[in-house]
Amino acid sequence: MKNSSKKNYFEKNSKQYKKNSNSNFFSKNTNSSKNNSSNNLSKSDKNKSNYSSLKRRKPIAISNLEFSNKSPNIYQDLSNKKNFDDWIWGKHSVFEALTSNRAINRIWCTSEIFSSEKFYILLKDLKSKGVLIEEVSWNRLSQLTFGASHQGVALQLACSKTISLEKLIDSSKKNSANPIILALDGITDPHNVGAIIRSAEAFGCKGIIIPQRRSAGLTGTVAKVAAGALEHLPVSRVVNLNRALEELKKNGFLVVGLSGEGQLSISNFDEKTPIVVIIGAEDKGISLLTQKKCDFLLSIPLKGKTSSLNASVAAAISLFYLTS
Repeated sequence: MKNSSKKNYFEKNSKQYKKNSNSNFFSKNTNSSKNNSSNNLSKSDKNKSNYSSLKRRKPIAISNLEFSNKSPNIYQDLSNKKNFDDWIWGKHSVFEALTSNRAINRIWCTSEIFSSEKFYILLKDLKSKGVLIEEVSWNRLSQLTFGASHQGVALQLACSKTISLEKLIDSSKKNSANPIILALDGITDPHNVGAIIRSAEAFGCKGIIIPQRRSAGLTGTVAKVAAGALEHLPVSRVVNLNRALEELKKNGFLVVGLSGEGQLSISNFDEKTPIVVIIGAEDKGISLLTQKKCDFLLSIPLKGKTSSLNASVAAAISLFYLTS
């Protein structure tokens, strides 16, 4: 009995549903269509009013929802894009790296770490050797490490060790009567630095001088672009480039700067003496203070309409002329 009653109930409802659906979709009564259109218009007006009210409120809710849901994923994506293979953070890990004489490119630390008894002497000694040390806030360090447990200190390893300026001068003079050393001024692109190192080694240059600030360090990108040349070319990272140039002059080096405004063409330069060639950044060139330290400002003769060259290309051309 129960089954039959249920069956009748469903059959009755299904027939009624079909009847109603047919009358709605296939009715040919024009009056009903007019009524439907008027009803639709009134409904659309209501919908428009409701939509307009929702339109003012909806973006706020959606933006908050999207931020709360997607912000952790964005945070993770950014950390994945950054390569931390050459990074070390944490008090104990960084201290071991500092005491093991590993090649270091850059150090970030809070003021508490820098002035602490454990780190102060080590950091001060590294700073005097050309390692760039920056005192930053805790929040800034968290941004750099993407929220890692840094404990107030982090560092980036260098792909090669550097030597002091004194050692570079001594080693260059032992191997050649008229050595050539390149000095980089404001070149922050690691691809340019790597290409310059590659050309310098290929043309028999005796060393590279890189300032502590406003210059790319010896990162993995530099080593990759240099294509192995960094293993055969000594690099000295100095705190102040202009003081380094003064020291080179005292040791008999002639300071030459490459500049598009140089009055003397490099093809007409013929000085048989130890030379330091300064390569400036593409957009700014050699700084005015460094230009005053130069004994000569040389230009590369260009015959086309192009007014300047890439820094690494200019370095290669100048070394070709000077070593010919």
